[in-house]
Amino acid sequence: MDQSGVAAQTPKSPWGSAAPVAPVCSLADVMSEQLARQLDEENNSFPPLADAAGDLLLLDEAPDTTSDLMLAQMLQMQFDREFDDQLRREEKKFNGDSKVSISFENYRMVHPYDDSDSSEDEVDWQDTRHDPYRAEKPQTTPRRGFTGKGKNITTKHDEETCGRKNTARMDNFAPEVHVGDGLGMDLKLSNQVFNSLKQHCYSEQRRSARLHEKKEHSTADQAVDPRTRLLMFKMVNAGVLENINGCISTGKESVVFHADGGSLEEQPVPDEVVLKVFKTTLNEFKNRDRYIKDDYRFIDRFSKLNPRKVIRLWAEKEMHNLTRMKKAEIPCPEVVLLKKHILVMSFIGKDHVPAPKLKDAMLSSEDMRNAFEQVLHVMQQLYHQCNLVHADLSEYNMLWHAGKVWLIDVSQSVEPTHPHGLEFLFRDCRNVSTFFQKRGVTEALSVYDLFNAVTGLNIPVGAEVEADFIAEIVALEKRNEDHVQRRGKKSFPVSCDDGGPPLKPDADD
Repeated sequence: MDQSGVAAQTPKSPWGSAAPVAPVCSLADVMSEQLARQLDEENNSFPPLADAAGDLLLLDEAPDTTSDLMLAQMLQMQFDREFDDQLRREEKKFNGDSKVSISFENYRMVHPYDDSDSSEDEVDWQDTRHDPYRAEKPQTTPRRGFTGKGKNITTKHDEETCGRKNTARMDNFAPEVHVGDGLGMDLKLSNQVFNSLKQHCYSEQRRSARLHEKKEHSTADQAVDPRTRLLMFKMVNAGVLENINGCISTGKESVVFHADGGSLEEQPVPDEVVLKVFKTTLNEFKNRDRYIKDDYRFIDRFSKLNPRKVIRLWAEKEMHNLTRMKKAEIPCPEVVLLKKHILVMSFIGKDHVPAPKLKDAMLSSEDMRNAFEQVLHVMQQLYHQCNLVHADLSEYNMLWHAGKVWLIDVSQSVEPTHPHGLEFLFRDCRNVSTFFQKRGVTEALSVYDLFNAVTGLNIPVGAEVEADFIAEIVALEKRNEDHVQRRGKKSFPVSCDDGGPPLKPDADD
């Protein structure tokens, strides 16, 4: 193969056409005058170097890619722009919606960032370190306490200087305090105003902390505090409960949860139980001490200074009242266990469905008449056999299940010797009589006849004036109280006649 064929198959260079190789000549040819004249003519045929450089700078739309340096600079510029674009996306993702943002501007490769969507005069990136519109912080006073000389001397107590310093100190307030751009407005705060704002911020922080702590240590609505959750978890771990299913009822004094029963060594546990968690916030039921401090069973143990112990005493009071009612065979929940302010009882219902309240039950006229007779009999049993007054009896605290009326919520029940026991009973009689009369039960007694039927006192009704009737009740209560005082306010021990289920020992009492 000849040399011309080899030259034809040589590939072209991607950097452009190569310059022709100068022919090899001998030393004699180089020294000849004709060759020198030919080289001089070839040099004169090229354009000037200055014009070539000017044309290269003017070619913006079609840059010369034959220069390796120019191509490398263009690739580096494109890489820097992509790097800044990625950095801006990471900065936006890192800060999110936070009021305090972190800037990545020191890591940018191109300053300012040139966005293709913006115009030439608009710059998206702004270097805040050299912002001409940014307000400057006031200069600190030197250690000697003044600046200037002679008549132009300015001390650290200067009104304008102190005002600007106080404005700058507002940046040290809590993040939730919106102080605004006081430095930009050249705001000057006096010491009195600054101290008032500072004290207000501190008081608001303490109030917020108290509210948060109170919420963490209180039982409200359907939520329980960490201590209560720990007690419930301990019951599950001990095998008393299999699992806790959820909340089924809420009231002014407690939250009721449904659970599956486990086992106890002392007594069997029903398959379905309820956990009555008494609320630890006294603002839900502020007058609950009215039912305890005058109850002669608990008068020696009542302490208004410790709310948590009052709540536990309230739960223990319901346990003993239910035990009395169960001994008299009154339909009511059976107490399983008491642990501090959590009372475990049997579930009134079936298959996780609680029994309806008497106000929600759809009963026929015969069933409603039967329900009134049961309520009357239960009130008489409660008064004479259990020596108790429900003190909050209404259609909301009576359940209809298996053709019977069941009483619940007896934590506020007191004995008839309570200073207000007969007044509570009269209120219960009014609620019961009003409900059954509205439901059309013709056999329903009036509030006065019902009170006499339950107590057997036979107070004369007369013209049925409620004020006179209540006056007779108050007189009876006064005589009962004097009788109890003559006996020395004897405290009836709850452990003798009530018995009750096991009480878990409290390690932290």
